[in-house]
Amino acid sequence: MSTEALPPLESGKFIAENSQDVKVVQAGVKKAADVIFESLRKGEFSVELWKGAGAKDGHELNPKVMDEKAVDWIFLVDTLNFSFWSESEDKKYKVRHKGQTYTGYWSLCAAVNRAMEEGIPITNPGYYAGMTEKELAYLLRSDSEVEMPLLQERVNNLQEAGKVLKEKFDGSFVNCIKKCGGSAQKLLSLVVSNFSSYRDEAMYKDKTVAIYKRAQILIADIWSCFEGQGYGSFDDISSITMFADYRIPQALLYFGALEYSQPLLDKISNNHMFTSGEREEVEIRGCSIWAVKLIEEEISRMLAADPAAKDVPVNAILVDNYLWDLRRARRTDMDNMPFHRIRTIFY
Repeated sequence: MSTEALPPLESGKFIAENSQDVKVVQAGVKKAADVIFESLRKGEFSVELWKGAGAKDGHELNPKVMDEKAVDWIFLVDTLNFSFWSESEDKKYKVRHKGQTYTGYWSLCAAVNRAMEEGIPITNPGYYAGMTEKELAYLLRSDSEVEMPLLQERVNNLQEAGKVLKEKFDGSFVNCIKKCGGSAQKLLSLVVSNFSSYRDEAMYKDKTVAIYKRAQILIADIWSCFEGQGYGSFDDISSITMFADYRIPQALLYFGALEYSQPLLDKISNNHMFTSGEREEVEIRGCSIWAVKLIEEEISRMLAADPAAKDVPVNAILVDNYLWDLRRARRTDMDNMPFHRIRTIFY
């Protein structure tokens, strides 16, 4: 983490307090909290669902065994975890795997699993450190006429990540985890200090703010896969914020937890292509972090007040996962929510 950068949660609070075009709305925060609380209380949603036993929504593609191979898979996927949105609904990058067609983030997971089943050591840092664009294009080949966007950027990420792991961490991200003594914040700092593609920062009101979407989701995915045990045991996992992207804001708008100004809505409706660090883009992401924090706090109060649910865990990771899955499940409604267009390696 850059010494001068505000950490993600502090960044979210600072941005929300100074935002010009995005507002966090308490009534919408409460509305979202009520829905998620009910799902958590009834046991309909938990960290165990990450592995997706019996699922057909994409979670079934995640690793099922809690071992070093799972860590390798997660690190590879999160190094490539960005920019899956399509220019139009009828033209999407798609991957067909085991009789099912996947889009968005899950299409990446399906492509990685397909490559592994073809005997390609795609999760081995020694392999992808020397990967070419042609090789990656084949591994991520589409089952539609639309190819994976930002292919060269993905190659750059993989080459850098593989070389850093080989040169500094004996060729495995497991060794990064071992160096951090069960601290999510130490691992976050290690990741953004050593892997530049994860260093998701911006200038806002003369301060450097850290969002760290992919670095935080990397840690969250390891925690989720290992269910808080072994390599996924972090004493401070609750310090990880939500993963500020272009999809969760749609869910927050759906609940009314976020509100955009008319000038921002006009920009979005005119298909403005935002750039990373653009003021409104930073405000959308920062206010999303703060809105999810407030939702988490509201749920925590509700759980504490319910004798039957006081031991049910909640954190920003679970809130984010719920909202992300809900956005896909209610796609017909959510697709009507404003969506900021951007092509970036950060999300």
